[in-house]
Amino acid sequence: MRREVDVVVVGSVNRDYVCRVEVLPAPGETVLGGEASVGSGGKGGNQAVAASLMGARTAIVARVGRDDDGRALAKDLAESWVDTTELVATSARTGMAFVMVDATGENSIVVAPGANELLEAATTSRAVRDLVAPSGVVVTQAEIPVPAFEAAIRAAGEVGARAVVNLAPYRPVPDDVLALCDPLVVNESEAGGLLGRPVHGLEQAREAVTELLARCRSVVVTVGARGAVVGSADGSAHVPAEAVEVVDTTGAGDAFTGALAAALSAGTDLVDAVRIGVRAGTYAVGRPGAQASFARAAELGVGRLHARP
Repeated sequence: MRREVDVVVVGSVNRDYVCRVEVLPAPGETVLGGEASVGSGGKGGNQAVAASLMGARTAIVARVGRDDDGRALAKDLAESWVDTTELVATSARTGMAFVMVDATGENSIVVAPGANELLEAATTSRAVRDLVAPSGVVVTQAEIPVPAFEAAIRAAGEVGARAVVNLAPYRPVPDDVLALCDPLVVNESEAGGLLGRPVHGLEQAREAVTELLARCRSVVVTVGARGAVVGSADGSAHVPAEAVEVVDTTGAGDAFTGALAAALSAGTDLVDAVRIGVRAGTYAVGRPGAQASFARAAELGVGRLHARP
């Protein structure tokens, strides 16, 4: 039976192993850490939770292992009202992320993809077609295999859904796939990868948006504490972020993307959706952890965008 949802997230899910340190170690250096914790993460999982907690009917298409980490991830997603029908357990080990967070909130992350590498293009296309509503949004990121990543975007185009593409980490994208992004969401480093030159600061982010609009339907370049620059056929705008004390930047970009997708699925125009996303990302950096940092979505101050079924 077809299950229509507002947001379908095709992406990675990982179990996060986090340690807080005073200073991130240099190459070859050993440092003593402080508090350690385990939680649920992965860009796909984080974005799905953010979208769901904003009230969007959300489903995830992803792969885990038949292990304790996989079961914990499935439980945490379900408890955030994410449809996990397409979260399939495999014989591979669940993906893991090893995260260090320093005293300023900056992080260093190593990901062992594990079961995420088993997400296939054919099953991804079928799942998107089965799940997304005609007015819905498909979200994907580059932590999954290239064929599945591209299949998710193409399937969104085939069914008339909006493709929100977070090109993180950066990878080259074929022009016909890039042309379907609406919006393409990148940070300064990822924008620089696409343009073949460094992008630093607000003015260069504005220039990047202008250039990238020639290659996709709409663009958002996030600029950290300065918020984001957004551009479409209707023009461009800078959406500033409020100043907050930074506790942990892990998952902040995912909170932004998930909230943005939820807003777009509710019919919000792109600039206002980016404002909601910026507020969500700002909220996330003020709290530790990835999914845990925005688990109380009502505190975002933007209200639920959809009524909870």
